[in-house]
Amino acid sequence: MSEDKTVSRHTRRDILKMSGGAVASLAGLNLSASTSPGNQPSVRRRPNFVIFMTDGQRADELSIAGNTILQTPHMDRIAQEGIRFENAFVTNALCAPTRGSLLTGLYAARNGVIDNKDRAIRDGVAKLPEMLQQAGYEIAFLGKSHIKGSLRDTRWDYYLGYKGQADYYHCSMAEGINGVMGPDTRYTGYVDDLVTKAGVEWLEGRHSDKPFCLFLWLYSPHRPFYRPRHYADMYNGVAIPKPATFDDDLNNHPGKPHAFSEADNKIGTFEDVRTLESLVKDHYVGVVASDDNLGRMLDVLSRTGQLDDTAVFTTSDHGFMLGEWHCMDKRVMHEPSIRIPLAIRYPAAIKPGTRSKRMVLELDVPATILDLAGLPIPQAFQGHSLAPLFRNEDAPWRKDFLYEYYEYPGPHSVPKNRGIRTERYKLIEYYEQAPVEYEFYDLLHDPQEIHNLYGATQYAPLIQELKLRMETLREQTRSV
Repeated sequence: MSEDKTVSRHTRRDILKMSGGAVASLAGLNLSASTSPGNQPSVRRRPNFVIFMTDGQRADELSIAGNTILQTPHMDRIAQEGIRFENAFVTNALCAPTRGSLLTGLYAARNGVIDNKDRAIRDGVAKLPEMLQQAGYEIAFLGKSHIKGSLRDTRWDYYLGYKGQADYYHCSMAEGINGVMGPDTRYTGYVDDLVTKAGVEWLEGRHSDKPFCLFLWLYSPHRPFYRPRHYADMYNGVAIPKPATFDDDLNNHPGKPHAFSEADNKIGTFEDVRTLESLVKDHYVGVVASDDNLGRMLDVLSRTGQLDDTAVFTTSDHGFMLGEWHCMDKRVMHEPSIRIPLAIRYPAAIKPGTRSKRMVLELDVPATILDLAGLPIPQAFQGHSLAPLFRNEDAPWRKDFLYEYYEYPGPHSVPKNRGIRTERYKLIEYYEQAPVEYEFYDLLHDPQEIHNLYGATQYAPLIQELKLRMETLREQTRSV
């Protein structure tokens, strides 16, 4: 049975002071030289990293993205002072698979975390934090991993995390320091505030010249969408507009296949979400609460003089349908489900206010981090460093990507689906249906995916090309 406590980690700072931290060896690290005011050569160390991830935040749930209800000043700041990717996607719209890909640079089918069914990353697959640690980084993890074992088999310099999903107000978490993991202990308080506070204290208490990489992976705005108490009344009286397709269910979802229309993901069918208004407002509050915690992290980086030496990544593990087609949740390949926010602030490499419209993936984050750290990117990686896009929007880049969702039977009864998205077109295949069902969209003229053009004679050659290309991508990524 876990111990119950109200968050008193009184031993952490003492242990950190005692453990200190050896000065990083500079031999072989390919660090660049700079000149000090006294004309004495100094060494510019590798950047620190903060990978800040929310759970289920849509790409348009940012005030900088044009949302007129939400205010996200800290996420906006990262985008304003760095680069914002306006077309960022996940390759499997589900919590655990995206986290597995962010840790490995691999598609879910390659790293083994294909669904939320307590999957482990396959033996022999290299993990980003361990690669950084071997190169002299201190590594810390805080929050939700959703990977089997909760990443406790990694020797973290600091860890505070939980198994599976969180309890928003009474979460059992284990704390680990210098690879020594304590027992699961029940904490009282809003879980994201607790893990952020722990991360702030860890940064304040570090006594090491090593660079660090801190993973701050929050739980909000995940269902059941519990709010911090001080935001209990947020958005009272605010009108929530309906999506254009909100009432499509009344007409049996025109143009959508049975695989889509019969999934159990419709608003009003769950005890904790009864109306569009409650869904959207509670989701928005979760985003605001997460933005607050990003602000706390940025504040400690500023106070400790490390902000401009730290590459800060902000992103989400998938999108979320907020009433489109009368649906909630993710899993399907439609835009609200697969699009994510992604921004990076790192003044040494990124000009403030940079924007990119290229299609980037969660798979690209690990390669980018290794590239910025001056470390080799494993040939096995299926993602690419985003660094060329920092400087040149027209740099050679992908023209399409593969999407795959596997968790069926499972929650919400969304059938297995896969597809290919290009810069203009999208083909979705529900491949275990009898008969197989498809959706096909021209996103240039139909960005809301209202008109399913599959079966239209004029598109038959293009659809056949996309099917062949999808099979090529599946072979290249060794899909299951």
